[in-house]
Amino acid sequence: METKGVARRGLLTAAGVGGLLAAAPQAVAKPGGSAGALRLSTPPEAIVETRSGKVRGAVRDGVYTYKGVPYAADTGKAARFLAPAPAPSWTGVRTALSYGPCCPQVVRGGWKSDETAFIYDWDDGYPGEDCLRLNIWSPGVSGPARPVMFWIHGGGYEAGSSQELPAYDGERLARKGGVVVVSVNHRLGPFGFLDLSEIGGRDYAASGNAGMLDLVAALEWVKANVAAFGGDPGNVTIFGQSGGGAKVSNLMGMPSARGLFHKAIVESGSLLKIADQAQSRRLAAAVLKHLDLTPGDLGKLQAVPAEALVRAGEAAKQDMPKAAPGEISLLWEPVVDGVAIPVEPWGAGAPAMSAQVPLLVGSNLNEYSPSLGNAGLETAGEDQAMGMAKAIAGASPAAWAAFRAAHPTAKPVEILSMLVSAQFRVPCVRQAQIKGRQAGAGAWLYRFDYNPRTVLDGRVRAFHCAELAYAFDNIDRCLNSTGGTAEARALAAKVSGAWIAFAHTGNPNHPGLPHWPKVTAAATPNMLFDVACRVVEDPDRKARATLG
Repeated sequence: METKGVARRGLLTAAGVGGLLAAAPQAVAKPGGSAGALRLSTPPEAIVETRSGKVRGAVRDGVYTYKGVPYAADTGKAARFLAPAPAPSWTGVRTALSYGPCCPQVVRGGWKSDETAFIYDWDDGYPGEDCLRLNIWSPGVSGPARPVMFWIHGGGYEAGSSQELPAYDGERLARKGGVVVVSVNHRLGPFGFLDLSEIGGRDYAASGNAGMLDLVAALEWVKANVAAFGGDPGNVTIFGQSGGGAKVSNLMGMPSARGLFHKAIVESGSLLKIADQAQSRRLAAAVLKHLDLTPGDLGKLQAVPAEALVRAGEAAKQDMPKAAPGEISLLWEPVVDGVAIPVEPWGAGAPAMSAQVPLLVGSNLNEYSPSLGNAGLETAGEDQAMGMAKAIAGASPAAWAAFRAAHPTAKPVEILSMLVSAQFRVPCVRQAQIKGRQAGAGAWLYRFDYNPRTVLDGRVRAFHCAELAYAFDNIDRCLNSTGGTAEARALAAKVSGAWIAFAHTGNPNHPGLPHWPKVTAAATPNMLFDVACRVVEDPDRKARATLG
């Protein structure tokens, strides 16, 4: 989860999916018609008609790409804080060749660390409130309908975009997996989650969940339009990392999203608690205070410059109670409003409305990698690292001892990393177990452990977002974090193969991996993604038990 200081129908046989994965990378598909064998063209056959009008994309190495397509109307001015409205129609052909605006947000603090910026290789794009845009990668706009993989970016609920990381590019996943990849921007921070329901009345009843309703609108757009891009609206997998994974979890409990997706993947984002209205309304009051506005000034609030609203949102967070060590408290987040989100989706078990939606969920071994940007920590002693674990995560000596026993050869900085990363791991395992106990489609659990030791003296480790390059099969787009080695490519084939198999069949098993069982009420098998992938029964159970 990135903070200020620092992401489809019918069952195929395993052999059939394996054949698809083995065959797809062998040759680059050639677009038909005037595109010929060119690596990139913008041919007439790349013009597709949507419900709002025609869009023109590009064809690169056989994959049709459309960027910055509006899925809903501009959310600026009088539309600010309101539920999304349908995208206006246009005449003629609209080009869709570059990413659209992303929601206004703070400048990420991660730029202050040269090593962190190098590893992530961010592209922050440009801000604008007309940000309800999506991007599409498709192996073809005709032929059999293909599974759809709908990607939701990370950054908590207040940062990020569909283009922020090079891993997010969907071209290779579309080509390799025979899937249509869709990624989406939506409202964040105060633009998407400012709960004005108490002071604004009925008109603003949905304001605390506007960003989540944007995602529902994008899924509705997919249902209405994706067939024109070669996708199957009856076979949609929603997947997201960090804040995107949390949004996936929330969508599984939103009545308005029911039936718009059929499978779900949560990567390092099992944040199962969301705000109640007492907290969200207190945060909204703090924003008004920092803007010198009163509850009667809603019209003025709509006219506040976007940059000023971002600053007020950041200042308001400082007025809220501080989180306990080891606790993730986002503040800007959805709210249980009784309508868009009737109850906390995972508060009383797995959401009943998504019982038949299979779940693939996991986390990374070193979500927090403390020696990035601080190489001196690599040689930290046991006492120093243990002290940091207590200060950052509230870890007890018993917890340190349990993690040390589970990883006897690990460096102290690695034990520190795993202890702090437990804030992602504990709810991830819990989510899989809750889903595994539900009568329905079930859950598969993974942990990504791989460390590309050729980069930064092996200090990269399995950091927060590390698995994305492998899930999207984008090793060479992410050289700064993967090293581009044959070893990394081999692992990417296995990880992306699992994501693709899951999108096609609702089951991540494929011939490149050992058999991967579901989580059940009696067992918690984990796929450990590493140089050698293996399944281990609940590998960190004893260590997690010391964390309370």
